[in-house]
Amino acid sequence: MTRKLVYVSGPYRGQDAWEVETNVRRAEVMGMRLAQLGAVPVIPHAMFRFWHGTIDDQPWLDATLRLLRHCDAVVMLDGWESSLGSSAEYHEAQRIGLVVCLEPAVGSVQFREWVEQL
Repeated sequence: MTRKLVYVSGPYRGQDAWEVETNVRRAEVMGMRLAQLGAVPVIPHAMFRFWHGTIDDQPWLDATLRLLRHCDAVVMLDGWESSLGSSAEYHEAQRIGLVVCLEPAVGSVQFREWVEQL
């Protein structure tokens, strides 16, 4: 069985390092839920967590869209609508026909079934 790649999208930036780390941890918790259900999470938050404010964001935002295009599905964390990066990821997922799951469904029987059916 080939495990499906599921991209985790949600806010990354914050007002300070604590808020950024909180956003990264939320994405990692979702990644663990996905892994426990048999998917392979793709968590860009964790890849760049210590670079916040050190390098221009645009190359990394572009790169995350490239990562997204290689995934089978995407989970949108709460608050994604207020994030420029997550909004772009959502629209790209829609454009290329990825399966999208919004966070409120996570933890439900429907979410487990969603992951199993990928």
